[in-house]
Amino acid sequence: MGTQQTSKRSGAGTQPDPMLVRPFTVRRVRRELPDTTTLELKSQADDAGMAFLPGQFNMLYTYGVGEVPISISGDLVKGEIFVHTIRVVGAVTRAIGKLKQGDTIGVRGPYGGSWPVEQAIGSDVVLVTGGIGLAPLRPVIYYLLANREKYGRLVLLYGARTPEEILFRRDLEKWRSRFDLDIQLTVDRATGSWRGNVGVVTTLIERAAFDPQHSTAMVCGPEIMMRFTALELEKQGIQHDRMYISMERNMKCGVGLCGHCQIGSSFVCRDGPIYRLDKMWSVFTRREL
Repeated sequence: MGTQQTSKRSGAGTQPDPMLVRPFTVRRVRRELPDTTTLELKSQADDAGMAFLPGQFNMLYTYGVGEVPISISGDLVKGEIFVHTIRVVGAVTRAIGKLKQGDTIGVRGPYGGSWPVEQAIGSDVVLVTGGIGLAPLRPVIYYLLANREKYGRLVLLYGARTPEEILFRRDLEKWRSRFDLDIQLTVDRATGSWRGNVGVVTTLIERAAFDPQHSTAMVCGPEIMMRFTALELEKQGIQHDRMYISMERNMKCGVGLCGHCQIGSSFVCRDGPIYRLDKMWSVFTRREL
């Protein structure tokens, strides 16, 4: 059910023992928001297990607390480090958020499939995301811009709850200075000096310039947001087989053993977390799942 762009654990990131926790050093800590931190992690071993694909995730382990799946949010060309952006939502992420430069963290991965950046070559690409959902799509943006000549129009539609909660503000400002990337931002509630768009991110779709017959859409955010985004993209003419979503929910082991993330016959951590929408629509629209 997952995207068939690449093998699920391709690249040098494949480990002989998928349950092996490797020690990494926190090389840099950057506070993005009061509850959100970006960590740059460097392996403590001389191995080649750092390669990843856009959309893959690692299991991050804090000693004595536990582990959580976190998408990789860095640039593929910087293969010597893993970059992870973590929002505090529980005990493990709270412990990760307290790490300082020089601390040690355990890493398993990378796991999962990738966003269809190769399949999208030659077409327009529409990225729709909200809140922390921008982090799993950031490697896609880096990749598209590094290979800009291979794609048509690039559109990024991003929504946050308030202007103060806009993620990766420096990146967004840098990207908005380009003439070959259309970025539109919106917030649910305007505060301070905000004079931009106000409303949910789906309101930006009809304003964006792209060819729906030759576009690939990648959507990441809360499931209700992705559901309404898919409906709006379909209204604009993009079919479900050209839309991809990230289903990062209930993942626990990362290798399809524990069953926490099972949806029908699919295990999100093993077969996802990136799915082509037409392969997932029947279960994606079941609110009780």
